[in-house]
Amino acid sequence: MSDLSMLINGLKVTAEAGATFERRNPLDGSVVTRAPACSPADAVLAVEAAAEAFKSWRQTGPSARRALLLKAADALEARTPAFIEAVSAETGATGMWAGFNVMLAAGMIREAAALTTQIAGEVIPSDVPGSLAMAVRQPAGVVLGMAPWNAPVILAVRAIATPLACGNTVVLKGSENCPRTHQLIVEAFQDAGFPAGVVNYITNAPADAAAVVEAMVAHPAVRRVNFTGSTRVGRIIAMTCAKHLKPVVLELGGKAPMVILDDVNIDDAVNGAAFGCFANSGQICMSTERLIVDQKVADEFVKKFVAKVNALPLGDPRKPEPVVLGSVIGMNTVEHCNALIDDALAKGAKLVCGGKASNTLMAATVLDHVTPAMRMYHEETFGPVKCLVRVNGVEEAVACANDNEYGLSSAVFGGDVARAFTVAQRIDSGICHVNGPTVHDEAQMPFGGVKGSGMGRFGGKAGIAEFTELRWITIQTTPRHYPF
Repeated sequence: MSDLSMLINGLKVTAEAGATFERRNPLDGSVVTRAPACSPADAVLAVEAAAEAFKSWRQTGPSARRALLLKAADALEARTPAFIEAVSAETGATGMWAGFNVMLAAGMIREAAALTTQIAGEVIPSDVPGSLAMAVRQPAGVVLGMAPWNAPVILAVRAIATPLACGNTVVLKGSENCPRTHQLIVEAFQDAGFPAGVVNYITNAPADAAAVVEAMVAHPAVRRVNFTGSTRVGRIIAMTCAKHLKPVVLELGGKAPMVILDDVNIDDAVNGAAFGCFANSGQICMSTERLIVDQKVADEFVKKFVAKVNALPLGDPRKPEPVVLGSVIGMNTVEHCNALIDDALAKGAKLVCGGKASNTLMAATVLDHVTPAMRMYHEETFGPVKCLVRVNGVEEAVACANDNEYGLSSAVFGGDVARAFTVAQRIDSGICHVNGPTVHDEAQMPFGGVKGSGMGRFGGKAGIAEFTELRWITIQTTPRHYPF
């Protein structure tokens, strides 16, 4: 069991009055982490430390920022064994998933390092004689990042790496479900030598989240907010930011469709679907939630897909035997998925593999013949329970793919790539992959959704636009004529 601390102004600190909360392992209920339960006053101290550090950090040159970020990437990778242990203990995820998180997160930090010299502006022709008019991107100030537990290393790093590269300082609010995992990230940035106050880390008990976030968003020094998590909480964050006129980047829930056309290579589609559906037990915002299959190939697809899915190993990720599906985050997920299964079966769906679970080791589960009358058709499962919808032709497939409040990731599989691409263009989502899985991320890509899946974009140059202020600055180089 780990006792944690927060990081404010380069110092490891406890919460006001020594308050703490516990994180328990989802499989056996054992206490794995005891973390500080910060108060709104503690959170404000972190913001003020970041605000003070911003005065000098914003003046730090791009090469110096790049060097520190590259060191942080190396320090993060060096902690891979610790991350694997922490992720498995706190969230129940597999070692394979934890290792992948570290690898991709290190790449994100290195991509952010490469961006430090790409924060460019432009000279814009002016109608005023002798006026040199420029659009200039400058660091915004303090960035508040809030990261979830499901891809804990990737998403926490994403919340802070590009803001740091742009010359901002950051406060990372760790997830209540994985405070130890998120602290390891902050330790890597400390080891890299970032100045005191540039990177700050706070943790809070679940019951205190709303008050802590409100206090930070309300602070004048906080100029940008980013949040990855559920659509329900994202709406609350958005309303809080709107109240204080703070720009926010939101990456929220998903119900990603994978459209399988009638000319598909079945084996390719099966492999892409299995990965998209069941990586991290389906607990990924991009997880394939709806398999939309043309009736002409549905029977063959289901036969091969079920054979592959039934072979995916399930087990305790803390044991040495490798598994693909570990524990889900908690019994709330189990109860939610069980209710969706019951509802679908009562309304005519067919269970083709898996089934209801009694603990957090949930088997890969697929229901065929799902219709809009069923909750599973519309609601995000965020677990290893997936639905298959049969359609007749492209028009029904597109209509089904768009028949949802969400719009993060999607995929289209088909033999005629031009035809599949045309279908992809018609799907309402921020991301779509042709002949690739819905679960895919690269640090340099613009990542984000539409509709209920959020607003704004992380990644690459899109991230620069989100975490800088675009200013218009002019220099009058010759005497100017005035009308009076």
